[in-house]
Amino acid sequence: MIWARLLAGGPVNPQRLFGELKRRNVYRVAIAYGVVAWLLIQIATQVFPFFEIPSWCVRLVVLVIACAFPLALICAWAFELTPEGLKRTDEVAPAKSITRSTGRKLDFVIIAVLLLVIAVFAYQRFTSAHRASATSLDVPEKSIAVLPLENLSDDKENAFFADGLQDDILTSLAKIRDLKVISRTSVMGYRGNATPHLPAIGQALRVANVLEGSVRRERDRVLVNVKLIDARNDRQVWAERYERDLADVLTLQGELAREIATALRATLSPEEKARMETKPTNNPQAYVLYLQAREYQTRVSALLADLQTAEQIYEQALRVDPNFALAHARLSDTASRIHHWFQPTDAYKTKARLEAEKSLELQPDLGEGHVALALCFYWGAGDYNNALREFQAAARALPNNAEIGLYTASIARRQGRWSESLAAFRSAQELDPRNAQLALQIANLYLFLRDWPAAAQAWDRVVELQPGVLYPRRFRAYLDVLWKGDTTSSRSVLASLPSGVDAEGLITLERWNLSLIERDFDAAERAVAECRVDSIPAVSGPPLPKSFLEGCISLARGDAAGARTSLEAARSHFERELLAAPEDATRHAYMGLVDAYLGRNEEAIHEGRRATELKPESKDALDGAQIAGFLALIYARTGETEQALALIRRLLATPGAVDNFVESITLNDLRLRWEWDPLRNDPRFQKLIAGAEPATIHK
Repeated sequence: MIWARLLAGGPVNPQRLFGELKRRNVYRVAIAYGVVAWLLIQIATQVFPFFEIPSWCVRLVVLVIACAFPLALICAWAFELTPEGLKRTDEVAPAKSITRSTGRKLDFVIIAVLLLVIAVFAYQRFTSAHRASATSLDVPEKSIAVLPLENLSDDKENAFFADGLQDDILTSLAKIRDLKVISRTSVMGYRGNATPHLPAIGQALRVANVLEGSVRRERDRVLVNVKLIDARNDRQVWAERYERDLADVLTLQGELAREIATALRATLSPEEKARMETKPTNNPQAYVLYLQAREYQTRVSALLADLQTAEQIYEQALRVDPNFALAHARLSDTASRIHHWFQPTDAYKTKARLEAEKSLELQPDLGEGHVALALCFYWGAGDYNNALREFQAAARALPNNAEIGLYTASIARRQGRWSESLAAFRSAQELDPRNAQLALQIANLYLFLRDWPAAAQAWDRVVELQPGVLYPRRFRAYLDVLWKGDTTSSRSVLASLPSGVDAEGLITLERWNLSLIERDFDAAERAVAECRVDSIPAVSGPPLPKSFLEGCISLARGDAAGARTSLEAARSHFERELLAAPEDATRHAYMGLVDAYLGRNEEAIHEGRRATELKPESKDALDGAQIAGFLALIYARTGETEQALALIRRLLATPGAVDNFVESITLNDLRLRWEWDPLRNDPRFQKLIAGAEPATIHK
């Protein structure tokens, strides 16, 4: 026997050995084993994650298959399949051996399976190439979108925890410069059962890979399952299951980010590795509070109440852990938003600055801390150079943060660099293609340039991105008023709104505004009478009291005496607002406008000019132009016709002097609004509004 010769150390005839291996079908068994092993491994990698079987089980299957391979070859050599069953090869007479017949059957099986494998590979390659050509040829290989994690907790109130963990994973990945990471706002629309096919998501977001998964939290235990999918061919690249105590979750996002980066073959610098290994806090309670606050801060609605709730919860987190640098940065960010959009008081301005500086004192390389400080310079002080310096520092730590691009584009717009601003917004959109706020900024930029067709197309995109949100539909309809002088669409949209959706009075304000444009004073009165709040918060500027709206209706009717009582009450309101924020240009502008309505001409002009001093166009090309629009209206209402006409002519060709309220300077605003009636009989004004709209001049 050959094996006996080998064991005895005697000479072995190689030709006879290979011939015997062939006769006993050892080669065929090796090939068949390899094909079946490949099939089993494919099944394990695709099916195990579906049943939430840990990824180490896949590795165990591979290990068992590899260890069993030599055993399969030994069995093929030592045994033969006969009609009577399995027998030792040495016990089967050569004349009765059916190894040749068995070999032919193995050949057919191997050929059939190999053809199947070739067909599968060909299909995958064809569909992958087809999808790639159908989507884009320049989708980066190392690009990823982190989808919302499904909340599997029994307590559905823990949804904030799943969202927060997803946000942290995404943020950790976004710190890797070698990756392209889609921002949070673009992926949140894929939450829930309506999630489309993964290749469709990859196509929409222009990424090669998608991470999906689930979170289950039970008291202080957290179970996380994640899968990394190649969206081009719907193939799983990597999967893992983590079961941790809540305290250990603090390091989970960094660990996940490192494993995903490894799977995508991304290169990490030493600084990036260090940032991912840094825990945001050592206190689990503070971390959970942080996640709750973050959920309120990032709500699309961006209501004052949401921001104030986020502010309170961040403060709770900081009482638990005063050294939580990231929470200090987020609290600063929240305070800046409240100061910029709703309450421009010194208290919020100071709070934002102190919290930003504290975050950087605790963690000097914290990207979010540099963003927070940049916002203090940008929104709080109008110091664009220092703001840009801080945004650049933030971008080094957060290379995939689209929000930084949004802010720098906004600064370029305020500096009057309109074309550069548009290009920067478009660049930020590459990292956040479904961000409705970015799309809205692009739409507004076209609006400020009075490029009506482009603005309409861009606003249609905003509506598409936020089909369930009322504001984009309302403003897209109002665009027809500015562009064509047509109120039909706006009236139709407002009429279609259900009752009980106007908690803050913003829809009342739009109905009042549109009714006055249409000179339907009764409708304006009904809108104000049905309003359930005494003052309406503006997106920027002071809240508007109902007395201001009522006084304007009376004045538009020509009832100056009847308007006086309401306008005096409104003036007292604006006086209080000015005491709280004496350096706010918009508050001075409204005070000047009310004084003009009341016939206090000197005070009105003084306030209007003071507003332009606080917010000159040379310092802020956007808000400055709108403040100048207030001054033009004040001149018109106080009999300063020459100055009003000169300013109107200039503003008609100036970017930014466009809004959906009284200070807007477009031809259709001048034609339709009652506020400009004092100029209505002036031949120069009549000639101006009868002509074509002049081109808006910008660089």
